[in-house]
Amino acid sequence: MALYAIGDLHLSFGADKPMDVFGGAWHGYVDKLRAGLSVITPEDTTVLLGDLSWALDLQGAREDFAFINAIPGRKIILKGNHDYWWTTASKFYKFCEENGFSEMYILNNNAYAYEDYAICGTRGWFFEEDAAEGSHNDKIFKRELIRLEASLKAAGEHEKLCFLHYPPRYRGYECPEILALLKRYGVSLCCYGHLHSDSHKLAVQGVIDGVDFRLCAADFLNFCPICLK
Repeated sequence: MALYAIGDLHLSFGADKPMDVFGGAWHGYVDKLRAGLSVITPEDTTVLLGDLSWALDLQGAREDFAFINAIPGRKIILKGNHDYWWTTASKFYKFCEENGFSEMYILNNNAYAYEDYAICGTRGWFFEEDAAEGSHNDKIFKRELIRLEASLKAAGEHEKLCFLHYPPRYRGYECPEILALLKRYGVSLCCYGHLHSDSHKLAVQGVIDGVDFRLCAADFLNFCPICLK
């Protein structure tokens, strides 16, 4: 039984927005994903770190989730900035039931057990977004902090593994509010996505202040999920 992570699949079976147009590592990315994800077995857990589908709603994302459903084992899903299909957990689970999709779970204000660890997380926030006090973005940012803390609290006394879409650290930037929560709740591992292509060189990785940071964007991982545990 293993724990895997990968983010930013950017599937577009139901939308005309394939990432192949960006060339480079993204050329033939769906075939690369199929090959990379083939290492996963039914006993494994895979955390998918957002930006999974370009679809605008669940029905438009059906083929993309059929692809995700084909990944063996438990899939834990969190929101990315391009997941416009995102809806309530009840609507998502109803959608899964109607389409025969199984073992897909939303990570939002909650936590999931993996052996002696707790899987926690939320979308997070990114410095590219203006979050002036009282602005719409500021309200979203504060909501994300509430969601992250709710997830960390739900983990209880278990060792906490945190999964975010946005990086809480970036060369030349830190999100102090999120980093403070990671420290307060004793998070040992923080995985994130969002960064692509030339932005890879700006990613912060390795152990800082007791937290092991890992970039898990699909193109950074060469479309092969990283085995964490």
